[in-house]
Amino acid sequence: MSHAESSPLLVAGVIEHYPAGHEVPRHSHPRGHLLYATEGVLLVQAATGQWLVPPTTAVWLRPGVPHQLSATTSVNVHGLFIDEILTAQLPDHDCVVHVTPLVRELIAALVQVVPQAKPTLRDTLLGQLLIEELSALQPLPFHLPWPKESLMKQICEDLVRSPAQQRNVDELAQHYALTPKTLHRRFLKSTGMNLGKWRQQMRLMASIQFLLQGRSITQAALESGYESLSAYSVAFKKTFTYPPSEFLATLSRYPKQEMMPQSS
Repeated sequence: MSHAESSPLLVAGVIEHYPAGHEVPRHSHPRGHLLYATEGVLLVQAATGQWLVPPTTAVWLRPGVPHQLSATTSVNVHGLFIDEILTAQLPDHDCVVHVTPLVRELIAALVQVVPQAKPTLRDTLLGQLLIEELSALQPLPFHLPWPKESLMKQICEDLVRSPAQQRNVDELAQHYALTPKTLHRRFLKSTGMNLGKWRQQMRLMASIQFLLQGRSITQAALESGYESLSAYSVAFKKTFTYPPSEFLATLSRYPKQEMMPQSS
């Protein structure tokens, strides 16, 4: 990985394979970082939030952002390191973007370039075209904002550990020795999102992980806290624009690519 970060290429890449349950400790990179899982699902966690990376999306992290990675399933990851000269053209906040077929092929080509090789015209043009394509994409709602305040962070961690728990706001507030009004106010200030909306987003993201682990749609709905399949399907479609069945069908259309892991 260090070879890619110090590459003379403005856009350099690596390929990594992580088994299910593997975690990469918190770290950062001097370059901008684009993470794309060609197979499996990756959870990216930073101080500003959590992002889920199924094979139709990629996470964009600005230079210097500390983050850690968790492989929910066995996962193959393409990581691109983008020089600060180019990052001004990309989003000024960390986010998830859709990986179009062209972007997918550009990423696949760039990670095959030897990082320390003298840049060729082709290598340079591939990188420039990728930046142009990424700059035209809109962020997707695969983001869960994460609070910095210690108590709100604890509440979020407890909810993530058990997404199906059914405590209402009054019960949560009482459990943490707060009034419901104080909980609402502090949670909104810490995350920029009200507790109800945050909890729904968390449950939907948890359900995607369950789906990619092989659970049925009904199991994913119940294990992530929804009382019925219909309520889950409505919430899923409202957030991600398509129902869970179509989401799974979309994933199956993405070809698994042949790759060899590179040492870091």
